[in-house]
Amino acid sequence: MVYEIAVLPVHQQNVERFRQAFAEVAPLLRRARGYGGHMLAQGIETPERFNLIVRWQSLQDHTPGFEASEDHRLFMLGLEEYFSEEPTVYHMEGAAFELPFM
Repeated sequence: MVYEIAVLPVHQQNVERFRQAFAEVAPLLRRARGYGGHMLAQGIETPERFNLIVRWQSLQDHTPGFEASEDHRLFMLGLEEYFSEEPTVYHMEGAAFELPFM
């Protein structure tokens, strides 16, 4: 299991519009090969900073897989106007969270 973590800095005045735009493009992500779920989390201390965590079956499913696809281009096209700077993306390897999470 591979996790993509994307730090998404959004213009403060566009936070709500970004949330709406993300909801509109999320189906493009959900249908990607190897997709295993995602979470979009808004910062508490920095509400204009979001973390997108996506679970992939393999690194190749994300990159080059999804990143090289037309769906990814459309996904980013729907969000890029809301970014205040370039998003940072990195990957981590690991199993799913164990329950109970404390």
